[in-house]
Amino acid sequence: MTIIPDVSRLALDDPGPDMRQTQIPDDIDHPTDRYMQKLKLYANSIPYAIESNARMQDMLDFILRRITQCIEAKDFEPGLIQWDSMVTYWNMLKYPFPKEKRIRLAKLYFHVATTPGMPTQVMAICADGLSNLTRSKKKLNIDDMRLPWKPIYNILREDLFLTRRQFEYSQLSWCMGYIADISRRFFHPAAIEEMLSTFLPGFNGTNLDSVLSSQYYLLTFLPLTHPQSYLPMLCRLWESINSYMYDDRMLQFLSRLAEMHVDPTISDPARIYDILDDEKSEDEGRPKWKQDDYHAGQMWSGLYKEVGIFTEHEWHLIMCKCLASMAIPLKDAGSLTTGPTADSSSSFEIGRLPKANWRIQSLAKLIVYSMSPDGAPAPPSTASTPWYTPMTSGVCTPQVGGSVGEYLTLPLHKWEPPKLYLGGSKALDSLARLIASTEHFFHPTNSGSWTSDLTAFVKYIVYEFNKRWHEEQLSDCKTPLTRRLTREMKRELVKCLRTVVFLAIFSQDNPTVSNVQSTLKSMSCMEPDLVFQPVLERAIPSLEALVETQRTLSVIKALSSIVPAIVSRDIYYPGAKHLITILQLLVPGIDLNDPTKTLCTTAFLSEVSQYIMFGDVTSSEGSEASDLEDNMELKLSNEAEDALLRDSTASFASWVASFIRRVIQLLENLPEEGPNGSAGGTTEVEVVDAVTGACSQICVHLSDPLFDLVLNMIFDYASTNVRSNAVRAIHQLVECVANAHPQKTLAKFLPFCAANIRTEIEHGASSVRTTSPSLPLPSDATLHWNLAILRGCVYNDGSELLEYKDELLSLLTLLRDKTFSKRGYTWSGKLLSSALITLTHTYPIENKFVNPEQWNDEEFQRNHHLHWGKLFEPGEIKITWHVPSVEEIDFSLQLFRELVEPAMTRLDLLLETSSRDAIWRNDFCRYLNFVQEAFTGIPTLFKEFISPDLLQSMLASSDIINEIPEMIASVEPLAAGFCLTDPQDARYKYITELRRRFGEFLHAASLSLQRQGEENTVDAVQILIGSIHTYLLEYGDSKDSYYVNCDQYNSEIGVARQYAGQKVWPRAVFVRRARFFHSSRLFWNSIERARGPLENSLLDDVVEWSMWHYPSVRQSSQSLLESLTSVYDLRLRALPALYKALQPGTDDDRMKGALWTLNISSFGRFAISEPTLVPEIIQQLFGCHHNEKVLFPSTFSNWVTAFFQPSIQNCVSAVTDTCLASFSEPCYLIYDIKNTALDEALLALKSCLSFNKSEDCITLRAREKRIERVRLMNEEYNRTTQAVLEIANDATTHWRYAIVAVRVLRTLLRRDTPTSPSHLRLFLEKVCDSNPTMRYYAQRGIMKALRYIKLRSYCRSPADLALSSPINPLRCHIPTEGSYSSTAEILINFRSRVPIQSSETLDLNSIYCDTLHQGWLAWSGTLAAHKLPHRLTSTFKWEPSSAEAVSCLREIAVDADFWKKLSGHFAEENHESTVVHDHISCVKSIFQVLGDEPWDLLKPKLETLLADQDKNKQRAAAELLAGVLNGSKHWPQETQDRIWQWFTPYIKKTLGQSMKTETVPIWTSFVEYMFHHKDPRRLQPLVEHIVEQFNSMDYNGPSSLESIKVLALFRAFYTELGWKFTSWSDSTMERFWREVHSEHDDVRSHVAEIMAFCNGIMWQPKPTSLDVEAFVRECREVTNDTDIMGICGTYHISRVLELVDNFKVWREQRLPGLRAHQSTYDRVGIVVCRWLFLSVHSTDAISAFDYILPLMPELFRFTEVHDNEELVKHANVLLVRMCGVAPPRSMIGSLLSAIFSAIQTSPSWKVRLKALPILQVLYFRQLPLISESEVNDILDVLCQCLDDEVVEVREMVGTTLSGILRLSPRRSVVTLKDRFVKLAGKVQLPDRVSPVYSTAVRQRHAAIIGICALIDSFPYTIEKWMPGLLTTVMLEHAYDPIPISTTIHRCASNFRKTHQDTWHEDSRRFTDDQLAALSTLLTGSSYYA
Repeated sequence: MTIIPDVSRLALDDPGPDMRQTQIPDDIDHPTDRYMQKLKLYANSIPYAIESNARMQDMLDFILRRITQCIEAKDFEPGLIQWDSMVTYWNMLKYPFPKEKRIRLAKLYFHVATTPGMPTQVMAICADGLSNLTRSKKKLNIDDMRLPWKPIYNILREDLFLTRRQFEYSQLSWCMGYIADISRRFFHPAAIEEMLSTFLPGFNGTNLDSVLSSQYYLLTFLPLTHPQSYLPMLCRLWESINSYMYDDRMLQFLSRLAEMHVDPTISDPARIYDILDDEKSEDEGRPKWKQDDYHAGQMWSGLYKEVGIFTEHEWHLIMCKCLASMAIPLKDAGSLTTGPTADSSSSFEIGRLPKANWRIQSLAKLIVYSMSPDGAPAPPSTASTPWYTPMTSGVCTPQVGGSVGEYLTLPLHKWEPPKLYLGGSKALDSLARLIASTEHFFHPTNSGSWTSDLTAFVKYIVYEFNKRWHEEQLSDCKTPLTRRLTREMKRELVKCLRTVVFLAIFSQDNPTVSNVQSTLKSMSCMEPDLVFQPVLERAIPSLEALVETQRTLSVIKALSSIVPAIVSRDIYYPGAKHLITILQLLVPGIDLNDPTKTLCTTAFLSEVSQYIMFGDVTSSEGSEASDLEDNMELKLSNEAEDALLRDSTASFASWVASFIRRVIQLLENLPEEGPNGSAGGTTEVEVVDAVTGACSQICVHLSDPLFDLVLNMIFDYASTNVRSNAVRAIHQLVECVANAHPQKTLAKFLPFCAANIRTEIEHGASSVRTTSPSLPLPSDATLHWNLAILRGCVYNDGSELLEYKDELLSLLTLLRDKTFSKRGYTWSGKLLSSALITLTHTYPIENKFVNPEQWNDEEFQRNHHLHWGKLFEPGEIKITWHVPSVEEIDFSLQLFRELVEPAMTRLDLLLETSSRDAIWRNDFCRYLNFVQEAFTGIPTLFKEFISPDLLQSMLASSDIINEIPEMIASVEPLAAGFCLTDPQDARYKYITELRRRFGEFLHAASLSLQRQGEENTVDAVQILIGSIHTYLLEYGDSKDSYYVNCDQYNSEIGVARQYAGQKVWPRAVFVRRARFFHSSRLFWNSIERARGPLENSLLDDVVEWSMWHYPSVRQSSQSLLESLTSVYDLRLRALPALYKALQPGTDDDRMKGALWTLNISSFGRFAISEPTLVPEIIQQLFGCHHNEKVLFPSTFSNWVTAFFQPSIQNCVSAVTDTCLASFSEPCYLIYDIKNTALDEALLALKSCLSFNKSEDCITLRAREKRIERVRLMNEEYNRTTQAVLEIANDATTHWRYAIVAVRVLRTLLRRDTPTSPSHLRLFLEKVCDSNPTMRYYAQRGIMKALRYIKLRSYCRSPADLALSSPINPLRCHIPTEGSYSSTAEILINFRSRVPIQSSETLDLNSIYCDTLHQGWLAWSGTLAAHKLPHRLTSTFKWEPSSAEAVSCLREIAVDADFWKKLSGHFAEENHESTVVHDHISCVKSIFQVLGDEPWDLLKPKLETLLADQDKNKQRAAAELLAGVLNGSKHWPQETQDRIWQWFTPYIKKTLGQSMKTETVPIWTSFVEYMFHHKDPRRLQPLVEHIVEQFNSMDYNGPSSLESIKVLALFRAFYTELGWKFTSWSDSTMERFWREVHSEHDDVRSHVAEIMAFCNGIMWQPKPTSLDVEAFVRECREVTNDTDIMGICGTYHISRVLELVDNFKVWREQRLPGLRAHQSTYDRVGIVVCRWLFLSVHSTDAISAFDYILPLMPELFRFTEVHDNEELVKHANVLLVRMCGVAPPRSMIGSLLSAIFSAIQTSPSWKVRLKALPILQVLYFRQLPLISESEVNDILDVLCQCLDDEVVEVREMVGTTLSGILRLSPRRSVVTLKDRFVKLAGKVQLPDRVSPVYSTAVRQRHAAIIGICALIDSFPYTIEKWMPGLLTTVMLEHAYDPIPISTTIHRCASNFRKTHQDTWHEDSRRFTDDQLAALSTLLTGSSYYA
């Protein structure tokens, strides 16, 4: 019962009713756990009593009982689906779900979802239910529940990869992956060994699909706890694979591991034995592996290693991937494309799996959760550069001798200080290096696609850091104190990121700006003193100057980001004193001419105003700030800060006044309103909404004096102005003050507005009758203005309206009777609606930032500034609600009696009037509008109850058909703040009766207007439809929408969130949460509405209107119908009427209306997805072919009509496509599948629920009903099939409809029942149809039907049939040892020419192995293979139930005419240049079922086609031949031999020299199809021909065409074989290596391809044995340098060394000039580049480095060849792409040495010039792998090169040096600085005529380049040595000879560009004299003075 507070004693300043009056049930009021405590908080937050927990638990038990009954009865659809939705609704009410029931329901959902054959919709719903139940880690963990992993894997393994005939696939794989991800934390860690034994044998590095699928299984199923056994193995696999997709998933996995393992106990080995192991599948074992290497019995202290849970080696790999993930281009020809290019070879099936999380997010989490105090801390960033004790003389002052290069490099290697890390954390230090390396790319001038990734990375870094920081402040944090984040780390992180964030502030890219805002917000909460002042220093000058619009927007957004630091005294105490300055500067931001700036400004104001009170506190105490003005830069005490803030509040009054004036000015400048009442377009509406939203928030938080000021200002404006362009806006503005203080607002405005309205109406305002939207008359403007103001006044607190009820009643009566224009009566109705909502609705009436009692406290009023930014615990909130009082309810009913009833009486009279002119229409519209708005305003005035009789009637006519009533879910009304809840109350009876009268009128009016049917009644019909909407839908949460409240609540949470896991929030968030909770209870009551005869009549009326002859009415009605379907069961009622409108003779407009209504998903998809309704809708749609409009209009007017009014056939086409998209194959195997685990889970849930005999009876009836339903569905599907067959076979059916018929029939082919002969006959006939589209669908029908015959014949159980998992009678499993010899034997056997003989004892020599993935990494113990078929007898016997269909197939296909027609169609000219797979599969299917019966009929036709050289004939022959040969795979051996004996002679003819160039792609694709997943021994003649041709071909003949034909076939052969080609590899390379310098470029390209291919397939890991346990163990034990993955390139190493020697000879023999490309040197060079290019873009890219290193000198020589651009291009691209692959750590030194050699020893300056950028790219891409000593080596080399004789080389050295110095140790920087300065001073320039002049210039230029590199290496900071360099050394040499002066001026220009944004900070690092000198250097004048 609703509690109505006593309002008689309310005083003016009373904060409102005490919310403790709410009655809370005892079992909620005395909570027993944290979940009941949360429920109590929710109960306390609303003003009415909620139901007891006991009652709601009974309701939950009832729902769970129904769920168990559904599953027991196998009533999955619709039973389980709807009862699951009831669980979702129940959860919205926030009652606790008992743990035991949660566990048992979760298990039940899991087993339902993993039952083979379960409908996808049921599976998805159960997966979501499982996710919701297990989402909270606090509510459920592995100690509470375990789940088996095998059921998911078994389904996923069968479904993931499709056969070539399986073109219809579902979301099953995605769904299984989703379930696995949800369930993995409940997989027992004892299952890890079994999982590894299952997944790893399928990992084959030579096949990317195998790699990615195996990785998916590993990373999705392996428990995240206890990874110590498998993590090293995963990292070893990772570093050997070059794949972007692989990286994505691996990074996501590692980030989860890192996050979880900050708690050391999570993977304690002892835990494995503590967890109950009770969920093993039947086929699951528990292998016991040796664990002595990581379970040594010592005390467990966690999984910690050098960096978090990772070794240094693993961490460097992770950071390399991180750097690559930023996708930063270096103008390096795409060095980052190698991984994505390798991924292009994966199949589309991999994309069916759930995608990995965005890697940027994963990387951020991985880095943050790897941070810990694990290293020696470096000095803080603000400390001076550290110095070490100088060594002996010669280090600090080296002796000058030798070359300049030697002088510069002397000091760098003499001492090795200890390694220091930023903040004492290795991970933080790595992050800082990463940020420094990418710093330049944050600047707006360097922005691009990478910028949003970079800023998102920074955003997630601070988000995750903040989250972890606050987690570690909690008392229950399990992270050891020694591993937690420290304050130093937090501060250093902010310092590290601050520069780049401030650079990106000014970006113009919206995602980037959003990321920066989020980052700034987090950083300002972490270290506000480091962020606040820099933002202010950028913002205030920009806002004062207002020079650049973009800059102004950026700083306003930045200010919005740091709002918590500005207003919260807890976050940053000094921040608040700057608020008033910022507010004053932002007033100009309210600008209609700049909408974006206005939106940014209002967002800032809205956020600020929810944390503070606007009030002057200076009057309460004397100001203490006067003596502090000169000390603003100093750190002040809190008392001094308070004094300054107190003093600043005096300016609030002037600011508020200026703000309101600005708002009013904006309203005045709005464009004129249009007919729809909005001023301007969407932008203007958005601006007005944003401005008034901010204004409302500000008004709520004004002190009383300031509120009075604002109220008077708005009143003065509103009372002295009338603006027709601002009517809507003034309404919103008045709402702002009414929301803050309704009493004062009403007192001010209502009398004034009432008087004005009366005056205006008296003088004829709104006297012109209109019923359609139009521009308002100027004479009506004052009336509209005052109506808008008045409506705004009644916005809040209905109790305040009571004082004016007589005036309101009188005024509304006048408006009802005297407003005749549409705008006038519409706004009058809205005024009534607003007043009724305000009076009868339950809502919070205030939203201040503190509780009302605190707000009204005098102490708070005097010192509110001390409470700014206050955050609350949930229990601290007290909300003042408006609860309708008796007086308010009575006044509402009085309005209905005195206003609405008379209007309804007049409407009744109007309906009886026969004469219906414009006056009648106007009266009808305005009175009905008034009544409609009245009922719109009372959605919560009374609670609706559904009587038992009515409920039974509703169930009987429900849209859920063929279901027992007990299984149709319904909801019980709950308390939700309804005013009238007693049906016996006279007031309740009155309003319900009046509403019924309203409904009856609407029905009568519908019938009347439908009969009238004139165009002039359209306006009346539109308002009638709106009124029906009100009657049927305006109830419960219609005005307080659950979904809107949900979005608003989440939005407020997002704005207010300072860190993840936040528990304290601004009060506004809790007020919104309470409102959201209230709306959820309203929503519960709105789920099901009473549907009696009257409602049914109105629903029928809407259906009729949806088919009316005016499009606008149809559209409105169809939109209403779609809304109604979510509340009422109306679809079954509507469908007959819609179908009737499709009959012949129906008016076209009515027919279109019916079709477009059916196109609504609620109707068409419903009808097509409900099996018993399918026949009707399909027949009706096919029946539409009677209406064929002219498709080619003859006149222009007909063209216009056809364009704007789609034809009936277009409508039918749209509806058909919509329906067929939802029409799925019927399959009811699920009802025959037994799942023991599901039965056990069902019994477990039932055991905690109470059942009686009646419940058992319900279950029995439900089962019987389900059986009957399945029978009916089968009958209806059979009826549908017969009906569509008749249509398809009817010669009069239009071809478009016939195609649709074939599509439908194809879908109706079922795996669970035999195909009828007539069904198959149709496809066989249509496959020879003249229409290619028809043939396409018919072919697929044949493939599907015959595939299902095979499945039904050889699936052992319904579960196997559901998963399409047949057991081939020839399939066998051969035991294998985990040895290399087994692998070698089977690979060698593939090349065996000896025919395989069948033997009783199966071994590797007597089987066919079509697919082979095992044996590369490990063996599983058995190998799946195929036995040889019987010599004479067919192995396959097809199911007896399909005998008739097979006979039909035989009848048609064993006919020469059939093959003649089919081959003729295959041979038709088309655009295909390769064989069509569907053609092949169709023929294959026929021959697979019939054997060789049709062969003799097809053979002559094949011979004819093979003899014809026409391309199309050849393609047809290839398709037919491939179909026959593939279909014969399991025929008796003798029959196969006969086919091959016939074909073998044709092989040489067809695939030999006579093959034409245009048919090469055809026969190449033929070979690809033949060898796909095929043991080559099955195709021995073809193999022998292809290999023989390859070996015997002369590749240097006069033309390359013959060679290319052979090579194209050979390439198809080896690429399809893949790893199975291994035994041919050596001989192939031996033969083809001779052609490496072939005369023909095409041949050489093939050489490169086959070299890359052979290297890939010869790659194999090198564990001691091919055993999973051995491999996993050795990955843990071996050192990082051990190549256990065998990734080092060894296969071609002898050939590479041969090339190295030969290139020296070939280089000498090279031909000059135009003949250069004919040289062996050039030819082989291009081959090598192509080969290595392919290698670095393959999965095994790392192996390429072993070949690149010996060839590196030659590769650099290739780049300087001046007469062969192709060679130069290939070499350059290869060198750059190489840098994008992470090499093994051990190879970094060798790579650098090779590049150093090119730089230092090459005689060609061009080589040196090209080698330097390669060094820079390699350094940047592989930065984490390069050690400090190697960095010093790089610096040594670069410093030596500064003395190069060529200017271009020296300048490139400078560019490279600056990039490398940026990430080098600071001591190297300081040392080099001293050397460069001394060298610049030491070198004196002699006269130009001196012989040493050029040497001296070069040496000084070297020093200046070094100095410029130092300055360029810190582009956005000022190091302490930098001012001296700029203003002394550089200025001194600014006028030296070129190139010295140009280098200096270029450096100065760069300095100015990179520091202009931060010059206000950077200039402080210079003295006045230095600033003057710098100005001279830059411009010759005081630029910076």
